[in-house]
Amino acid sequence: MYDFDQLLNRRGSHSVKWDEPEQEGVIPMWVADMDFMAAPAIQEALRERVEHGVFGYTLVPDAYYDAIVNWFGRYHHWTIDRQDIIYTTGVVPAISCAIQALTMGGENVLIQTPVYNCFFSSIRNSGSNIVENPLKRQGDTYVIDFDDFERKCADEKTTAFLLCNPHNPAGRVWAKEELTRMNDICMRYHVRVIADEIHCELVMPGYTFTPFASISEACRDNSVTLNSPSKSFNIAGLQIANIICHDPAMRRRINRQVNINEVCDVNPFGVEALMAAYNDSRDWLVALNDYLWENYQALCRFCEEQLPQWKVLKLEGTYLPWVDITATGMTSDALADLLLREAKVMVNSGTMYGAQTGEGYIRLNIACPRARMLEGLERIKKVFIK
Repeated sequence: MYDFDQLLNRRGSHSVKWDEPEQEGVIPMWVADMDFMAAPAIQEALRERVEHGVFGYTLVPDAYYDAIVNWFGRYHHWTIDRQDIIYTTGVVPAISCAIQALTMGGENVLIQTPVYNCFFSSIRNSGSNIVENPLKRQGDTYVIDFDDFERKCADEKTTAFLLCNPHNPAGRVWAKEELTRMNDICMRYHVRVIADEIHCELVMPGYTFTPFASISEACRDNSVTLNSPSKSFNIAGLQIANIICHDPAMRRRINRQVNINEVCDVNPFGVEALMAAYNDSRDWLVALNDYLWENYQALCRFCEEQLPQWKVLKLEGTYLPWVDITATGMTSDALADLLLREAKVMVNSGTMYGAQTGEGYIRLNIACPRARMLEGLERIKKVFIK
């Protein structure tokens, strides 16, 4: 029904993913956007909006809030009050606004490394201190070091915990029990939870995403959630995201920071795309996740059979497998440089996500037609097997 095998030409479209690499003929398996056309309903909604021909300042209609409330209620069993929603231009600006609203300069923000690189910059740019609760490698996955987590929360300077759920790049979809335990500890030490849930729709078979704020009143009242359809529906360039916060005092402070940072105006295409995604694109999303799961399985088979130096970790969510490359004897940065130079394949070095916890790993983006992913892997194999 949906052709995810179509090989689209994105070069020359001002694509960060495709046009940033300076070398000719690079296969980009790095930045997190997908090489698939958006869902038909999204394309049609944007087409109709373009045909109107006028693109002035945009009001966000009631239907926008209805789409969010209905989607999360229907598919994630999370009841959201519409007055709790603050729209903004992106999840990264939302992270910065939440940190600035809920912490003071010099206070600590706790993160679980390896983790999305913008967590580091958002914390630093907000004048706060980064404190790491390193995840513990356990077989082919990661678990939380709860003793260390509690020690870091107990520090009186720690006032916020920046959660990544599902976790990028560790690939975990945190279980309800893990999320509840994290909140119990945070509440014990008066630590607010900022939950980045941008990858919430990208979940592999056998796993269920649980919105942090949906678990209990305690979780809801101690947290702010940041989400967007941008990753799941491949509309990151349309600049639309939401901050969801039930506590009135926290919400007022965050809303003020959104306005101070001047990320309070969104464009008409983002609004239309969100409504089309949440109202009319569920079937496309289900088909997408099936395709991504098949890509992941193909990646695992390829590495097991033809790239034994690479160990692919378990992927519960996102389309960004985390790969252990320590058996190659190379650093993450050196391997990424080698692949770009000799294989013309661009990947992310693990050190982007934590200098210590990311060393010895790389992150791959498999959200592309399977033939293109396999071509990239064949190029990589030739570098290691000559």
